[in-house]
Amino acid sequence: MIRVLLTAAVVAYLPGALLFRLPVLDRRRRAALPAEERVFWHVVISLAWSLTVVLTLAALGAYRLDRLVLASAGLIAIVVLGLRGRLRYEGTAAAPTRTALLPVMLVLLGIAQFFPTSEYVIGGKDPGGYVNQGVLLATRGSLVIHEPDVAALKPPVRDLFFNSHQRVEQDYFDNRFMGFFLQDPETGLVVGQFPHLYPASAAIAYDLVGIQGALGVVGVWAILGVLAVYLAGARFVGRAPAFAACVLLSLNIVEVWYARYPNAEVAMQALLFAALLAFARAHQDGDRFFAPVAGTVCALLVFLHITALLALAAIGLAAALAWLINDQKPRLGFVLPAAVGGVLGWFYWTGPMRASFARPLIYLQHLPPLQVAAGVGVAGIGLLLAVRLRRTQGERARAAIPIVLAAVLVALAVYAWGLRAQGGKLADFDAATFRTFVGVYFYPLGMIAALAGLVLVLPRRFWRDPAFVLVAAAFSVFLFYKLQVVPEHLWMARRFLPVILPSALLFAAAAALGTREDRPRGWQILRVAIGVILLVILGQQYRMAAAPVRPHVEFRGLVEHVERLAARFSDRDLVIVEARDASDVHVLAIPLAYVHGRHVLVLEAARPDKALFGRFLDDAVARYERVFFLGGGGTDLLSPGLVATPVALVNRQVPSFIVTPWNAYRAGIRDYKFDYSLYRLERGGSAATGFALDVGFEDDLHVVRFGGKEATEGRTFRWTDDQSYVAVRGLTGREREVAFVLSDGGRPGPAEPARVEVFLNETRLGQIDVGSGFREYTLPLASELVLRARDAGGAAELRLVSTVWQPSRVLAGSDDTRTLGVMVDRVAIR
Repeated sequence: MIRVLLTAAVVAYLPGALLFRLPVLDRRRRAALPAEERVFWHVVISLAWSLTVVLTLAALGAYRLDRLVLASAGLIAIVVLGLRGRLRYEGTAAAPTRTALLPVMLVLLGIAQFFPTSEYVIGGKDPGGYVNQGVLLATRGSLVIHEPDVAALKPPVRDLFFNSHQRVEQDYFDNRFMGFFLQDPETGLVVGQFPHLYPASAAIAYDLVGIQGALGVVGVWAILGVLAVYLAGARFVGRAPAFAACVLLSLNIVEVWYARYPNAEVAMQALLFAALLAFARAHQDGDRFFAPVAGTVCALLVFLHITALLALAAIGLAAALAWLINDQKPRLGFVLPAAVGGVLGWFYWTGPMRASFARPLIYLQHLPPLQVAAGVGVAGIGLLLAVRLRRTQGERARAAIPIVLAAVLVALAVYAWGLRAQGGKLADFDAATFRTFVGVYFYPLGMIAALAGLVLVLPRRFWRDPAFVLVAAAFSVFLFYKLQVVPEHLWMARRFLPVILPSALLFAAAAALGTREDRPRGWQILRVAIGVILLVILGQQYRMAAAPVRPHVEFRGLVEHVERLAARFSDRDLVIVEARDASDVHVLAIPLAYVHGRHVLVLEAARPDKALFGRFLDDAVARYERVFFLGGGGTDLLSPGLVATPVALVNRQVPSFIVTPWNAYRAGIRDYKFDYSLYRLERGGSAATGFALDVGFEDDLHVVRFGGKEATEGRTFRWTDDQSYVAVRGLTGREREVAFVLSDGGRPGPAEPARVEVFLNETRLGQIDVGSGFREYTLPLASELVLRARDAGGAAELRLVSTVWQPSRVLAGSDDTRTLGVMVDRVAIR
């Protein structure tokens, strides 16, 4: 523990503390800052240094924690030995005051609200991608990796696991795992699609305390984000409204959820508000020290999230506007690191991240040219007009710009709230984005207060923090105009997190409590009293909405479960995981490979070429000590000479928070099921003993396109889809009928009656009308058909064509969107 604390201090505090104390660039000015802000800058500057070192080493393929510690210790030694006693403030530092308790209270509130974090180590979605990419960076030390297991696959065997989908461009070949692009199958070159800054922080945390550190770093970023919003807000509107806004922020379900759920947006909230504060200190307050701090943090944002480019554009506009209107020239200390970061970012996004960058480029390329040209033209004319007005009527120009901006933003909010509707290419959920934000997360009371704060505060405070206002405006207009994400509540809410939610809360709190210039006298006292009541009501609404989330730990117990699964394999075994279109079992492949270092390959299809798989298996049993198959949804893999021995049957459930789509908002906790079987694959013969299959139990290599394993009335079963398949082995040639134990599953009256057409190797056997309750149904088999199936050389195939229904379409109040055919308990050919 002592080693961890010392390492954390060297990485995350001491470099910034010493650089902040350098006797350069008028140290007295920053020494006079409040003690809590000085400590904040110690941490931010240290993180900027450490993350820069990590990304630099990783770009060279040479990251290790000891090298980061050595670099930080070297910097500390140079500063301490070079300056010795000159690092003291010599009585110029502001002493801590009672206001220092406010950020302490926010930290304590954040610890209570944001921990423990989720155990999202699996793949399939962004959270697991971020965590696994961080672990991968820590263990492999590089932004990109070369995987020998992939490089060893040569055509045509490679097609079993990867499919180029006839791509001719060089962006990427296929998914290694979901979220990890295989860019060169010949060398096994793999690049994670998630920008590497957040994974870099997860890598440091993983090196310090293991997988729990990689998972928990999101909560640390969230606390730092709340502090950044508080300090930036304190400068913009005052300490009281900033504190109130951050309390509300910490209670809001969006902040609470994503503070526990690995994502880059919480880190963006922290770094972007820190950059805005540093930019204002440098340009509006004239403190030169903060210019390179702002520029460096802005440069790091380029490697954090693609939407950071929007923030940097808004900051650039603020710098240009302040220069043209107020004669505040951008400082070289800001421009230089920001420009270097932009150049490096261009090579980064068009180099290793080019596959991820392709979608934003496509979006930009398909923007309506006339609208883009009109927007650029209006902006240009506006700037020219502002410059002209400034020369002729300087004070009026200064006053007009924030008033016009406030009026435009309020008008757009009113339009988006009450008038925007679906039409043309505008989807209904995109048209309702602002209404969803207000109705589900921010609430009408809060939005009315935010718009009032915008009108009251912006004209008076714009020129004190133009970058903050323009960044908030840019994100609001851009995201509410075209969100372009899956219309699922908590997924969509992540877009609001970095800027829109905290900015709106700052304006709302300023409207309720007033700004620092508002003196507590007369009607102002009454206004504050009413404002306090408003904020308390809003906070209570937030607290109640987040109540289901606070005690919940997403996927609690999953880390231990994956560890136990990984312990079944050695580093000399190969694990083949069923295809992504078969079930969700593939999400376990990423942590097995990247967290636990196992050899893992994921099949491309649920029905691979059996002859080709046999060739692959011949090579695999020679290269690896053991070969396993992991599946739960059904894979048609069996062929003569392949022996699949069951090793384990696992049925594990972990808690998961689920929300329904935006137009039918409901939320709750459900059990996320991991139901799969593990088989050892070997080469060998098998005797013809007939065929009988207990569906839902060790059937994974016999069924394809069925539903997941379930149990009822002491039976295991699966639902059929519209077309489902059963692979048949072991026919003797003497079989004369096929028998099924089926049930319609209690199909409701409005649904089509349950019927199943049965085919054996494309020969129709007949139709079964399935009734309620499990019963046996038989169909006759011609001897010639059985003999042909036996002698065909591979496994025979039963195809079941079922009439299907969806509970969500038939049953009122159901959100079950599965396509259900009939329940199959047993299949036998006798």
